Amino acid sequence: MLRAAGVGTLLMDLLTPEEDRDYSRRFDIGLLTGRLLEATRWVAAQEVTRNLPLGFFGASTGAAAALDAAAALGDKARAVVSRGGRPDLASEQALLNVRAPTLLLVGGYDDGVIDLNQLAYDQLHCEKAMEIVPGATHLFEEPGTLEEVARQAADWFVRHLPASRT
Repeated sequence: MLRAAGVGTLLMDLLTPEEDRDYSRRFDIGLLTGRLLEATRWVAAQEVTRNLPLGFFGASTGAAAALDAAAALGDKARAVVSRGGRPDLASEQALLNVRAPTLLLVGGYDDGVIDLNQLAYDQLHCEKAMEIVPGATHLFEEPGTLEEVARQAADWFVRHLPASRT
C-alpha cells in the first residue's frame, strides 16, 4: 500500500537471526538505532535515492529506534510512523527533539501499549497524532486492521514527505 501511494520503501530487520534468538537484544534500542542510521547513510549514498525525502516506519521496539534516529537526523527526517510500537523506549532526549511529524498507531485491544504510546506522545513536541485502530490487538492480525494501518501510514507519508525533485 505504501508503494501504491508512491512511497519508496526499504524493508529490513535490525537484528540478525542469531541476535534475534537472544530476546534481550530486541530491547537494545542503541543497537537498533545504530543499524537504522547505518542503513540511512547507505540510502543517502545511493545515486537513485540520495535526493528522496526520508521517513521511518517502525514496529515494536523498531519504533523507538525510528524516533531516536529521527531525533539524531533532525530536519533530514521528514516523517515517522509507529505501528504497535514501543515509542516509550526511545530516549527522553530523542522524544523531546524529534521534529519529524509522528504518527502513533495502536491496536484498540492493546491496552498496555496504548498507555505506553500515550506516555511517549505526551513528550513529543512535533506535529503528532495518535490513532487507535478499533478491534486490533498488538500484531493487527484481525481482518482489515493491518490494511487500516497501511492506509493511515501511506496517508501520513504522502502528506509529510515532499515530492521528489528527481
